[in-house]
Amino acid sequence: MSEILSSLRSLMASHSPPLDALVVPSEDYHQSEYVSARDKRREFVSGFTGSAGLALITKNEARLWTDGRYFLQAIQQLSDEWTLMRMGEDPLVEVWMSDNLSEGANIGVDPWCVSVDTANRWGKAFAKKSQNLIPTTTDLVDEVWKSRPPAEMNTLIVHPLEFAGRSVSDKLTDLRAKLKQESARGLVIAALDEVAWLYNIRGTDVAYCPVVHAFAIVTTDSAFLYVDKKKVSSEVSEYFKGLGVEVEEYTDVISDVALLASKQLFSSFSSKIEDMEIDSDQTDRLWVDPASCCYALYSKLDADKVLLQPSPLSLPKALKNPVELEGLKKAHANKKKPTSETSKLTEVTVSDKLESLRAAKEHFRGLSFPTISSVGSNAAIIHYSPEPEACAEMDPDKIYLCDSGAQYLDGTTDITRTVHFGKPSAHEKDCYTAVLKGHVALGNARFPKGTNGYTLDILARAPLWKFGLDYRHGTGHGVGSYLFVHEGPHQVSFRPSARNVPLQATMTVTDEPGYYEDGNFGIRLENVLVVNDAETEFNFGDKGYLQFEHITWAPYQVKLIDLKQLTREEIDWLNTYHLKCKDILAPFLNQAEMEWLKKATEPFLDILSHLFSFFVIHHSLHRFNSLFLSNNPIANINVVREADALDGCSVWVSVGLIEKT
Repeated sequence: MSEILSSLRSLMASHSPPLDALVVPSEDYHQSEYVSARDKRREFVSGFTGSAGLALITKNEARLWTDGRYFLQAIQQLSDEWTLMRMGEDPLVEVWMSDNLSEGANIGVDPWCVSVDTANRWGKAFAKKSQNLIPTTTDLVDEVWKSRPPAEMNTLIVHPLEFAGRSVSDKLTDLRAKLKQESARGLVIAALDEVAWLYNIRGTDVAYCPVVHAFAIVTTDSAFLYVDKKKVSSEVSEYFKGLGVEVEEYTDVISDVALLASKQLFSSFSSKIEDMEIDSDQTDRLWVDPASCCYALYSKLDADKVLLQPSPLSLPKALKNPVELEGLKKAHANKKKPTSETSKLTEVTVSDKLESLRAAKEHFRGLSFPTISSVGSNAAIIHYSPEPEACAEMDPDKIYLCDSGAQYLDGTTDITRTVHFGKPSAHEKDCYTAVLKGHVALGNARFPKGTNGYTLDILARAPLWKFGLDYRHGTGHGVGSYLFVHEGPHQVSFRPSARNVPLQATMTVTDEPGYYEDGNFGIRLENVLVVNDAETEFNFGDKGYLQFEHITWAPYQVKLIDLKQLTREEIDWLNTYHLKCKDILAPFLNQAEMEWLKKATEPFLDILSHLFSFFVIHHSLHRFNSLFLSNNPIANINVVREADALDGCSVWVSVGLIEKT
């Protein structure tokens, strides 16, 4: 790492003008959360592998900013040459640079890897000391990175209409109507999932994300795709010709954006597209999403003639059509299972086993993110990623957290469950129960239309706050339809950006509160929800109301629940949910698996009744007298029964769990 920093500082000194600092973002040319191996520049210079963060290298310091999901991971991965800056606790990177770098300092960044929003925000912060944001002509990290992986050369794939649910022509028609509505003559599209959604294409250029590296430009009478043409087969080329979409080389986008600005960009297919009548004052504005468009492209436009606002594709992509909704529900159902077994149970082998189960399902295309398979203290690392050489073995005395998902042609999945294979402590049960109560509260919420995720976030946190506990990540994100597992523009979060977009019917969103105790354990529960219209007795303000529909089906581990802390309403909901789990999953299970599922989903009150009968039968064996029983309700008894009871099952009386030994 020292050699990398030394080499970068030499390039900074020889740069024209010389640089006092170099910013290395996590993002690629499309401002993506997940990037390809060759775009992991921040990881290369810092050694930190988390998906979010920013590195700053000065003449004598190296600092890394990241959010609360990665504090523990960054501490473990950063060398002594680096200082961790905790987002939300330490100064923002632009504030730190403005306060700590000298008057007139030059701060370099690759303009392809920084968004318009970020560049403009930094520029304002630097103004008070006349500091300068310098777009570098080449990426200095690439010059130092001698072993940088080659560019991905994977064939572009057409996403069938039977899974997409809407034709490209319909989407283009709607998009052009929005351009007219905003008096804009064109849109520059940089976000990879928006390009993929608009043109009904997919790819494998980024691990876990079915997208292809591409830009797009759409005007009132033309449409362009910018992609490495080596990725476009003759069949795909014909597909685009049929759509009237001009396919250009990926690297031509910057020159074409300049042509677009000067009204010199034309398509050979323009005549095939019905012209729209537009007023003369519409011909100068170009629409750019400041969050996803890089500064390099924006700099080719006349800033006075740019409409800077969120992409008109973001919300339509988030609002799932009926075909997408049905596909998402199918993707969350089990279908087939291989029979191979694993000898040694570790975080990695269990994760691999889970992947093999998914891989046997229809339409499987890969995982939707690296599986978070974590035992004990590793579960406290929110986005922990196990390595075969150093991973932990499964431990019956420790909590196990598994956050996983997959990509299918008909949908994208994301689910988290936390379990304990031994006897959890009272503290672990308290924490799990608080997380569960928040999870249930959010999932059962009804709320007026126009409500945003910032408002709803408190529902998931309130049970934890009661104990003085909390978590450092958002509570929910949208989920794509065979696209990114993290999808906007909506979210459920404490972050102010969650106020920007209200939840709407047909959106998907996750419900995933958690609690993480450094050095001990982590707990998270996650279901995917669909936002639906709600029928209510009244309709105050004639707003209309919304509610959530769960489409994830996996039992919660009853052993970890302190039943005494649940309300009757919460118990009823859990019983109903578990009954649905049993009904939905039963057709895909063999007899042994079905026996496990029956016990895992047995209604709470039935279990307590069963246990009461059990203790009456064994009254003399355990020397319970009538006085003892009358003074000690069954829900408060904490006894472990030997494995010979109840058909070879262990019984944890305190939580009513029946578990196979």
